Amino acid sequence: MAIDFVIPDDAKEVRARVRKWVQGECIPAEKRMADGEDYKTVLADLRKKARAQGLWLPFMPKEFGGMGLGPLSNALVQMELGQSHLGALSMNSQGPDDATMLTLLAHGTEFQKEKYLKPFLNGDKRVCYSMTEKAAGADATGMQTTATKDGKGNYVLNGEKWFSSSANVADIAVVMAKTNPDAARHQQFSTFIVELPNPGYKIIRNIPTMAHHSEVAEQMGAAHCEIEIKDLVVPEENLLGGEGQGFAMGQHRLAYGRLRHGMHNVAMAQRALDLATAHVTERSTFGKGLEDRQGVQFMLAECASQLYIARLMLMHIAYKAENGLDIRQENGIAKVFLANMVHKVVDTAIQLHGALGYSTDTPLAGWYTDIRSQRLVDGPDEVHKWITGKNVIRAFKNDGTTAAAAGGDLL
Repeated sequence: MAIDFVIPDDAKEVRARVRKWVQGECIPAEKRMADGEDYKTVLADLRKKARAQGLWLPFMPKEFGGMGLGPLSNALVQMELGQSHLGALSMNSQGPDDATMLTLLAHGTEFQKEKYLKPFLNGDKRVCYSMTEKAAGADATGMQTTATKDGKGNYVLNGEKWFSSSANVADIAVVMAKTNPDAARHQQFSTFIVELPNPGYKIIRNIPTMAHHSEVAEQMGAAHCEIEIKDLVVPEENLLGGEGQGFAMGQHRLAYGRLRHGMHNVAMAQRALDLATAHVTERSTFGKGLEDRQGVQFMLAECASQLYIARLMLMHIAYKAENGLDIRQENGIAKVFLANMVHKVVDTAIQLHGALGYSTDTPLAGWYTDIRSQRLVDGPDEVHKWITGKNVIRAFKNDGTTAAAAGGDLL
């Protein structure tokens, strides 16, 4: 049987449209902001144009106002949008809003879809996801925030969260808390929709990080917030997906988020490689063009190789998702590889730019301090490697070979 790597014509067409959109509208809009134009004005202009062109909510069904793309076409779109920090925002495809929309679509009640999903679909509201806690770290089952019924039709939440990304600009918080400490480990937690601002959900601070900080970046949702949750009253009708389902829903949304991060990483790495290649073809040192130096060619080749592997990974995962197949092992492998890939490619692009790359005259330095987080967000590298390794051992014990967990049977 032949293995078909041909991308369908309709998927190619939408990729071409989005590529033209990012290159022709989003990247030039970055300069408008750099020149001092207001971010909200720039984004509003972009979104108006995007909707007029039918470039809105690529991952949502058409009956909900989206483009109705399947996993393959959406992957191709996301691998273009990530070339600009305005790309996903322009088409209302940014995290963590996208994963919340998908969660509400799959698990929300009709009331929740009407009240909360619709404003997200229209781009009128932003959301944050409050799961991570200092006490738990990468182990979500270690969270200590509690939710207890008050006998009056409400839950009362108490605890703390941190690294709640975009909480500073969010209108809604999706909060995970422990509802039944006596249940099985993965059935102890539930998820709640919280309207903001709320006196029971207090932002203590935007956590300082090594990434670039600015008022505009925080408006765009780049801040990671520490939260105090104290006597937070949530109506029972705002329980999302039923009691005990919080962990399962959380893993599902994180799986999509990992892939979206990976797709955007490919796009950023591609733009970094383009910038580096443009620079070396224009620059000479010691009487010789940089492009003619074998060492430089090797560096570009390594970046191209990494991008080739990355795209194959994502296309294979998208293919399996399109066909309803299990993608958990591949998702964990890809999450680690793609996070390291973008770090390597951007680092190489900076090196090829010399001192210019270290400056902020190109976007590379800003990307570099931000993408370091990719090896931590949605679970650190070590957790995914641990799970992948356990699956390799399990496959060997079951079949006497590691092929099922190491690529041999992944198709």
